[in-house]
Amino acid sequence: MQIELTSLFKTVVAHKASDLHLVAGSEPQIRIDGRLVPLNLPKLEPKEVQELLYSLLTEKQKKIYEEEFELDFSFTVPNVGRFRANYYRTLGAPAGAFRIIPMEIPTLDDLGAPQVFKKLVKREKGLILITGPTGSGKSTTLAAMLNEINETERKHIITIEDPVEFLHKNKLSLFSHRELGLDTKSYANALKYALREDPDVILIGEMRDRETIHAALTAAETGHLVFGTLHTNSAPSTINRIIDVFPGDMQPQIRAQLAGSLVAAIAQSLLPKIGGGRIAVHEILINTPAIANLIRENKVHQIYSQMQLNQQETEMQTQTKVLQKLLMQHVIDKETALQYANRPEELLNYIKHL
Repeated sequence: MQIELTSLFKTVVAHKASDLHLVAGSEPQIRIDGRLVPLNLPKLEPKEVQELLYSLLTEKQKKIYEEEFELDFSFTVPNVGRFRANYYRTLGAPAGAFRIIPMEIPTLDDLGAPQVFKKLVKREKGLILITGPTGSGKSTTLAAMLNEINETERKHIITIEDPVEFLHKNKLSLFSHRELGLDTKSYANALKYALREDPDVILIGEMRDRETIHAALTAAETGHLVFGTLHTNSAPSTINRIIDVFPGDMQPQIRAQLAGSLVAAIAQSLLPKIGGGRIAVHEILINTPAIANLIRENKVHQIYSQMQLNQQETEMQTQTKVLQKLLMQHVIDKETALQYANRPEELLNYIKHL
């Protein structure tokens, strides 16, 4: 039976799945609500996987994949959807993972995002970080935040990504999408030159090294609103991650820069709901004068306690508080809450009293 890639992509869309996996020795599998589901199809031979994967590639992309054994790119299948692809090798055989990117960019209201997000995107300058593990919906949240700016303000928005995921149409704002390998050689390079391209807002797909983080902090300090992502599980740990990238003698300067330029750090996770579907849980750290002081004085370990105070007034929220609310509303079950909790002991104390 001949498997066609387009029909597999249609299956992903039809089942509202997030990902498609093609690995030799296994039938194609899709991820629905965070869980892998094998499709009722024959197991793939290495040659079949290669034919399927190569059907999407240009000669240049084939050459990169054959030399590097890795390849990231995005593409649109007409009348089906847009996808991000990662090609890799497993035991010498080609393999691929595809993630669907919604063609229609969701609004913050569509996502049920906290109202404070609309306030954050109104800032003229500073650094907004969205963090979380792979597959936690960071790109979707960022797309919705940029969409909010696009619908309400006349700004020049530069996105630097590897690869470009969401394609924004110009509404009130003007977008310049830049892709690594196609439009620029590196995040750090693109950021350096972005400051000469008259941007108001800059999105950095991934703050993956010291040079990029330093350039992002500088851009945020010099009057630009900068969005970035990191792979951290909690808002306070994001602060440590940024500072720890730098050598000890630079850390006081980086703490001062971060204290002055950070707007918010938002740690996101996607949890399966009772009855199907998933819900985003956000831990929100807002850089108040008290938080900035703790960052500057190297008292990051005290940030969580500060976040717990007056959450209604500061509009900060801890993950534990959000999980408690979802448990009370019977949106998620106890097992899920504990499985995803950053502070399970704290949550367990609450659950005992339910």
